[in-house]
Amino acid sequence: MHSLLNKDRPPVFCPGCSHEPSIRAMDRAFCRMGLKGYEVAIISDIGCSGLVDTFFNTHALHGLHGRALTYATGLKMAQPQMTIVVTMGDGGLGIGGAHLLAACRRNLDMTLIVFNNFNFGMTGGQSSVTTPADARVGSGFLNKLELSMDVCKLAAAAGAPYVIRSSAYDQSLDEKIEAAIRYEGFSVVDIHGICTGHYALKNRLTPKMIDESMADLFPVQGPVPENARDEYGRHYRQMAAKQVGAPLLQKIEKEFKPLLTKRKEVLLLGSAGQRVITAGEILCLAAMTGGIFATQKNEYNITVLKGPSISELILSPDPVGFTGVAKPSVVIVLDEQGIKGGKKFFSAIDEDCIIIFAKGLELSEPAIFAGKRAFEIDFKKNGVKFHDRALASLSVLTRLDDGVISQDMLKKALTYRFKDHMLVSAMDIIGRNW
Repeated sequence: MHSLLNKDRPPVFCPGCSHEPSIRAMDRAFCRMGLKGYEVAIISDIGCSGLVDTFFNTHALHGLHGRALTYATGLKMAQPQMTIVVTMGDGGLGIGGAHLLAACRRNLDMTLIVFNNFNFGMTGGQSSVTTPADARVGSGFLNKLELSMDVCKLAAAAGAPYVIRSSAYDQSLDEKIEAAIRYEGFSVVDIHGICTGHYALKNRLTPKMIDESMADLFPVQGPVPENARDEYGRHYRQMAAKQVGAPLLQKIEKEFKPLLTKRKEVLLLGSAGQRVITAGEILCLAAMTGGIFATQKNEYNITVLKGPSISELILSPDPVGFTGVAKPSVVIVLDEQGIKGGKKFFSAIDEDCIIIFAKGLELSEPAIFAGKRAFEIDFKKNGVKFHDRALASLSVLTRLDDGVISQDMLKKALTYRFKDHMLVSAMDIIGRNW
């Protein structure tokens, strides 16, 4: 098989750098597998290892430092037939550590080749996550403060099903890389080598010393039995094929003559549990049955089950450019919590504003009701429960001569929103005598 190395851009590194024999081992692995350039994508990182994609006649992507695995994931999911090889240095691996953990857990069919030379070789020989504590590096004593990371031990612990380490000078490195690429799942090849440009200038390191040091490390031989499982991409597609497709967006047909001739801004003020947001949605649907544009903006506490619940609605015969209420036309007040949460709107309420409020509220802001078109509603007398007040208030709104929505519009909206017994219950609530 013809070499995939780029004759116009051959590998160029510092004399004696271990990256070059590693790259040539990659090429031999590609050749042994009979891969063509268009069948391979090399995703590279920043650093000396980031030059790798330029040395091959294959597809390539060169991204941000530490992020190579993220790009590779997207590419593999989009093009599952592609052979994906990711090249990273120990520097980029540390910077993108969270992505390594995610890739190990996910088990997507791609191979990570780590060019591990124990320092940031391109930027001055600073310490990386794999720098030994007793090494002398360009970042002073920092490497003495942190534990050196064992790439293979971490990958196996995170769930990678195939992990192997090798010296860059191992004559069988190409066979190890080939075996890793052929494995159906996420495979990690940790290649230990020498940075002659920086690390080896301050630390004595030879191929023999690398072999000796590797013998004392976490033992890895390729497959990690306890991590064996289905490959992510294939499993994902199998599971996805069984899923029921998302329903098409429901089309709201115009069935009624619109009542609105100008823009109305409606404010629903209640508390958690009163289904304020649901009522806001129903009001929008009702307006839409008359061909009216409708928007909804909601606000509630992160605690969800406590505090105010506010829905801002804009109903207009013309398109709406901004969803927030600026000057309320209608304010529906259902609970004291809503009053507290809606204070910011009160200064904009004028004499023409319609206010519907629940009887029995201890109004902490009585001034907002003075002189306005206010309607006090006795929900308890009509047998309306606390959580049904918002829906019932919409029925009250249809009975006012304000030109917002009609009772027929509201009933139609309920058929869009509810089914079966929920629809029957909702129809009963809005049908009561107010």
